[in-house]
Amino acid sequence: MRKSNTEPIGKVIQQFLREEGLETPYNQFKLMKALEDVLGHGISRYIGNTFIKNQTLNVELKSSVLRQELNMSRTKIVQQLNAAVGTQVITDIRFY
Repeated sequence: MRKSNTEPIGKVIQQFLREEGLETPYNQFKLMKALEDVLGHGISRYIGNTFIKNQTLNVELKSSVLRQELNMSRTKIVQQLNAAVGTQVITDIRFY
């Protein structure tokens, strides 16, 4: 016998995260994990510190040539990262 007030577990978890103020940090965590997949495994060895501040992903790169190349694709990278998370987490990306 089923109860009439049942909900899918994914919806319950999402509601819990939102109520506890953990939805944004969780989405930021997922975005950081997706960074390597979006940029590629070869590029990940050139990445230093990464952090999100004011909806801008800041990525330290150890190669100036790579920095220049990725700067030209910033808009596309932002779209891919947000798509990987399933929601808009960042509005810009800054390579330094």
